[in-house]
Amino acid sequence: MNNQSAITAFLALGQESRLNIFRLIVQRGDTGLTPSELIEQLGIPNATLSFHLKELMRAGLLLVERQSRHLIYRPNTALVQELSGFLLENCCGGKPCGPATMQLNRKLKTS
Repeated sequence: MNNQSAITAFLALGQESRLNIFRLIVQRGDTGLTPSELIEQLGIPNATLSFHLKELMRAGLLLVERQSRHLIYRPNTALVQELSGFLLENCCGGKPCGPATMQLNRKLKTS
């Protein structure tokens, strides 16, 4: 991952509604969520949701699949893991990580 890809992802997540949408979709994992489910849970208008989903897709954070008449949005876990790796690259300046950092690394690996 390069700086520009990371910046694009962070800019997409830097808006509260998009962050909430992304977090809900991540919580569902491979099951994903439909726009109707997102609207129901977040209470945002369809046009607003559509705009935010488009921005998250443009950043590569979401994958979408059509199932019959429904669109299912899922997290792009490969990109999320790559982004996490990018952030933690050379963690602790190459020195052994302290307990707090090791707990964070374990948590990221199990997510």
